[in-house]
Amino acid sequence: MQTDIPEGARAPHFWEAIISLLSLVVGISISIVLYGLDPQVPMMLGVVVASIVALRCGFAWKDIQGGMISGIHNALPAMIILMIVGSLIGVWILAGVVPTLIFYGLKVLAPEVFLPACVIICAITSLATGTSWGTTGTIGVALMGVGGGLGFPLPIVAGAVLSGAYFGDKMSPLSDTTNLAPAMAGTDLFTHIKHMSYTTSVSIGLTMIIEIVIGLQYSASTSNIERINSILTTLDSTFFINPVLLLPLVIVLFVSYKKMPAIPGIALGVISGAICAAGLQGADYNAIASAAFGGYESATGIDDVDSLLSRGGMDSMMYTISLIIVAMMFGGVMERTNQLKVIADKVLSAAKSTGSLIVSTVLTGIGANLILCDQYMAIVMSARSYAEAYRERGLAPENLSRAVEDSATVTANLVPWNSGGAYQAATLGVATLAYLPFAFFCWLSPLVTILFGVMGWTIWKIGDEKPREASVERNL
Repeated sequence: MQTDIPEGARAPHFWEAIISLLSLVVGISISIVLYGLDPQVPMMLGVVVASIVALRCGFAWKDIQGGMISGIHNALPAMIILMIVGSLIGVWILAGVVPTLIFYGLKVLAPEVFLPACVIICAITSLATGTSWGTTGTIGVALMGVGGGLGFPLPIVAGAVLSGAYFGDKMSPLSDTTNLAPAMAGTDLFTHIKHMSYTTSVSIGLTMIIEIVIGLQYSASTSNIERINSILTTLDSTFFINPVLLLPLVIVLFVSYKKMPAIPGIALGVISGAICAAGLQGADYNAIASAAFGGYESATGIDDVDSLLSRGGMDSMMYTISLIIVAMMFGGVMERTNQLKVIADKVLSAAKSTGSLIVSTVLTGIGANLILCDQYMAIVMSARSYAEAYRERGLAPENLSRAVEDSATVTANLVPWNSGGAYQAATLGVATLAYLPFAFFCWLSPLVTILFGVMGWTIWKIGDEKPREASVERNL
């Protein structure tokens, strides 16, 4: 997090930084809640206000502009992934990959067990690959189709998908966020994962109970069975359905497990899907290119199928990319001109006890997702801001890394203008605020961590006898 003040400038006052923050939050709230408008314009106004505050504090325009550019630069990999995932969804539908997954899913998964099964499937996939984004962009898209076919409201299905995906991502040693948090806090990976298991097991346990209760309200009624049979018949007559079409999915999951970078890994999925489209569905180059850019347009005449399959394409992600660009401009200005640091320092000064320190850490992680609009920046800022305070109070660094992951990592997808929330909404086809109430694991995690902190449960002190993994590090 930026701490150096250029010559001729001063640190912002707390009230000045709050004005910048309120300009964003209030502007977005009024636009979305009262007028139902898109958030890009009020977010741009937030950038203007934050820039005016920075100019008032003596920052040169080149520093302010540099913050904007730096913020956008940090989000470029996410934007590239978004475009490629859009192409992947369109090509995989054309190739019959997604229809095949929906077809077999409807045959195997009963409504009563679908939601908990959805959590488990996504959790295992994300745990094995270390990526929540990759899980939702592949398995998640198919499960959205299965859930829609079974008669579930799509926000409920999206919540189950995200709960499982972020549980697996958070607990996987292959995950970049799971490696980043302990590195920033000053502990080792496996101690961090073990310490997270206490709070995470409670959060996922509560999530599974809720999903089971909701799932039991849905049963295979006569109308549902007829609807499912109609979808199965239409899929079978429109596409060549065969288990071999699962190969592109297997390839993407395998290269993710082998830690191939996301961009070439997903691109490989697009290429393998295009080969299947040409070889098994008889699609020509024009159809494949059109699906990759503009998405797949289903015209079966069956509304259930057409609504499930008419989606994807690089173009469908441009709205989300514009949202990320503006959001990262605001976050970049707030960080470069120290407005964010002023807010974090004020919050830290109010933390007098261990419980209040952990509460402050969690709230800072969530607030950083709201302001910085990127979970990686939120993790770094939260961990770096509080590391010294934890050391001064004799608290082991894994307490910090757990609080950071239980807040910054899992709540990014709950913020519409955060890169995580924008990505998941575009990928799953459900608005962020629509799935937010049903992403149980993602908002239970920070609450459970706060409870553990206030009650003093599993709060380790520096020097306490506890199971560490130092021997693992020595053997590597």
